[in-house]
Amino acid sequence: MSDPHWGPCALDTRIWEEELNNFVPARVFDVHTHLHDWTHYTDPAKATGPYAPSIGTYFPRATKAIADAVDAALMPGREVDRLSFPFPYPRPIDTKAANALIAAEVSGAPRSAGLMLVQPEMTVGYIRATLARTGLIGLKPYLVYARGAPPAEARITDFLPEPQIALADELGLIIMMHLSKRDAIADPDNIRDLRDLTERYPGAKWCLAHCARSYSAWAIEAAAASLRGIPNIWYDTSTVCEADALDALYTGVGVDRVMYGSDDLIGPMRGKYIAFGRAWSLLHPGNHSLTLGHCLPDMTFIRYEQLRAMKRGSRQIGLTKAQRKALFHDTARALVDSVPRH
Repeated sequence: MSDPHWGPCALDTRIWEEELNNFVPARVFDVHTHLHDWTHYTDPAKATGPYAPSIGTYFPRATKAIADAVDAALMPGREVDRLSFPFPYPRPIDTKAANALIAAEVSGAPRSAGLMLVQPEMTVGYIRATLARTGLIGLKPYLVYARGAPPAEARITDFLPEPQIALADELGLIIMMHLSKRDAIADPDNIRDLRDLTERYPGAKWCLAHCARSYSAWAIEAAAASLRGIPNIWYDTSTVCEADALDALYTGVGVDRVMYGSDDLIGPMRGKYIAFGRAWSLLHPGNHSLTLGHCLPDMTFIRYEQLRAMKRGSRQIGLTKAQRKALFHDTARALVDSVPRH
């Protein structure tokens, strides 16, 4: 399967062969993959909304087969399993259909697994029944569903109520957490809440997405001392493209707590998440007016920029072969396998 949007060009092939081929191990477990269908996003105005130029255009339907084809093209020769969950479209969204898609896509892939997209108003009984019916092994909350606070200022329990966390504790579930707050993981509320919730609910297994939403180093640098050593928190690297952020994560919380995630099917788009000041944003071919006549002007895949950052961010600690294997596969494999199947 090929597609002009993500078919590798000469630049991509050069970056893969010269920079990345010797870094990515033979076996990969992608702990952060979105499988979804644009039709599940039921907003009548979605064609002119913020997701239309990206997800809506390039990957309006993302299945395991498409994700496998992208992996084969971008990381040739690698064996990839994954933890998948729906794309958290804003309301209105058909969560029942979105979760059914995940369950169907992972049902024939015994080495992979899926998470349930949850919203705050879902009852524990409904979530429990859905998990039992589908075989999904955790929860995917998202800040756009927050109650009682703007999404950019929401605390964790504004979009993942404590009864849902208690269920994750009881069942040993994974929670894929995209933190809110403008300072992300550096926000004192997030640090206090994580320390409190992980202590009171030790059976819940937290994965803090996007390097705990630290797209540059300052946020995780501020938080790492407070989080290091918490036994039920892990971190994924999805779409973080700044080497200093990866370096700060590896050295701050320990590389043994970090796992590869792609954020697919975002990673096969072209561009790079760039950090500036205390902000970050996606730079892509359609949103800049840079003068680039002095160099090769083409952009590569977001995933390749992320892998470059993962590699360069490890120079200080000098990853061993075993550590690279754990970063790309073994840590995530062990986390997924630790969830009891009910």
